[in-house]
Amino acid sequence: MASTRSRGTLRVISGEWRSRVLDFDATSGVRPTTGRVRETLFNWLQHATAGAACLDLFAGSGALGIEALSRGARELTFVERSKRLASELRARLSLLNAQDRAQVVQADAKAFLQTCNKQFDIVFLDPPFSTDMTDGICATLEQRGLLNAKAYIYIETPRSGEPPSLPSNWALGRAKIAGQVSYQLAQRHD
Repeated sequence: MASTRSRGTLRVISGEWRSRVLDFDATSGVRPTTGRVRETLFNWLQHATAGAACLDLFAGSGALGIEALSRGARELTFVERSKRLASELRARLSLLNAQDRAQVVQADAKAFLQTCNKQFDIVFLDPPFSTDMTDGICATLEQRGLLNAKAYIYIETPRSGEPPSLPSNWALGRAKIAGQVSYQLAQRHD
């Protein structure tokens, strides 16, 4: 019997797995960050990614975190609420033989942040567009001390929405719009 799931694909832009094509379940509601946006983001982060400890907080397909691993991130924590998507992400990481540098946590993002005791150099925030949690997540990252001194925070939101409210010690460095997506890169300062 054929699978009823529709398969989507995403291509790794650069690094160790350059041009590698990975499948994801297109019917899951996941909208991986486009290749064009990922390329721009990682151009912005080109000097920060290698050796970084990263958090992909609303992992979905894992496109952002996998791209960071491909470009030399030291470790990556993927957080995904959906049991099925977390399982698919583990399979993707196994296919890439990246399990030694990556951890998939199947949990709600807010709950994860309340129990996390690590610090990150780069955080990817791409929450479902139907939610309004970006401001709260940003505040929690800062209040709980989950960011290293000069950490970068990537935030993706709907173009039609309000820009996120950033903690006072975060500076917006770059921002762009692509289609219906607004994306920005902030950096934490002491």
